[in-house]
Amino acid sequence: MPILFVLFVTVPLAELFLLIEVGQVIGALPTIALCLLTAMLGAALLRQQGLQTLARARGNLDQGALPAIELLEGVALVIGGVLLLTPGLVTDGVGFVCLLPFTRLWLVRLVLARLSVRVGPSGGGGPQSPGAGDDPHVIEGEYERRDEHHR
Repeated sequence: MPILFVLFVTVPLAELFLLIEVGQVIGALPTIALCLLTAMLGAALLRQQGLQTLARARGNLDQGALPAIELLEGVALVIGGVLLLTPGLVTDGVGFVCLLPFTRLWLVRLVLARLSVRVGPSGGGGPQSPGAGDDPHVIEGEYERRDEHHR
């Protein structure tokens, strides 16, 4: 709760401060044009990156692999798109971090490094999953081979 309060207070204040400062340097109309330009550029980048991420996810699914990275990239794309459509320069900066491929991948890997996923026989996650070892880097599971030539 305190983090949300701080975000809802400090982010708008930072946006106002930066918009006023930039407006004093380049003028009011160019500052408004800059905000509109970043929104349009962000929408185009969101569309392009979203389609590429979706294609990679479909490719992984076609190969039988879980598109975990692509799903997290999709979440980052949604967050970045929302931030770019929000008027302001601070949110635009964070939005572009979520939309640019190399920074988005860095962000996703940072999130993945902080996550620990354990899956037990029931499919539920959490540290109390049956059969979960002490190593947080191990994902336990079961599989069944369904290839005809391996039977």
